[in-house]
Amino acid sequence: MEFADVVRRRRMTRAYDPAPVDPDVLDRLLAQAHRAPSAGNSAGWAFVVLDSPETVAGFWRAQTDAALPDGSPDAWLTGMMRAPVVVVPCSRRSVYLERYAGTDKERAGLGGRDERQWTMPYWDLDTAMAALLLLQGATDAGLGSCFFGLVPDRVDAVKEVLGLTGDDAPHPIGAVTIGHPDPAAAASSGRSLRRRTDWREVAHRGRYGAGWG
Repeated sequence: MEFADVVRRRRMTRAYDPAPVDPDVLDRLLAQAHRAPSAGNSAGWAFVVLDSPETVAGFWRAQTDAALPDGSPDAWLTGMMRAPVVVVPCSRRSVYLERYAGTDKERAGLGGRDERQWTMPYWDLDTAMAALLLLQGATDAGLGSCFFGLVPDRVDAVKEVLGLTGDDAPHPIGAVTIGHPDPAAAASSGRSLRRRTDWREVAHRGRYGAGWG
């Protein structure tokens, strides 16, 4: 598939057929995600891959127990829980702090172990770019995918079930479901009522507020 087609066709898939994903395809998606750019070539991310019914179910139990007062998933969650693969991209702050404490970066006055020197948490930003490559790779492979945030008061439960414990443990920035789109749901979903903003409305030439053209 041409890159322009991947960008145009990528959508958040919220209902899946439970058919498994080819393990070789999943390997390829993770290899592509690992090609994401990162500050100092730190690659300070980790991907916790859940691709068995047991591990996927464990994730959803940790993620949803407190979010479902009546104990029954709604239509959105039912469709999402059928995805055979959940990838949890995690950022590793310590990798960046150590990398930028190196002699080459120290001479340039960059970063260091003092987090206050960083203008933003690039460990989270870089991990998000890696997650985007997962989404685009899934589209290129003819699969569906969806990035979503963790329920705020369930983050600790998710970290526990995934083994992300300890002061230096990677931090989950969200989760990505991957699988074959449910054809019935896709046929009946229609387009979102919210119009996608035209790029000319958000591009500014020269300075913010100048607009485009």
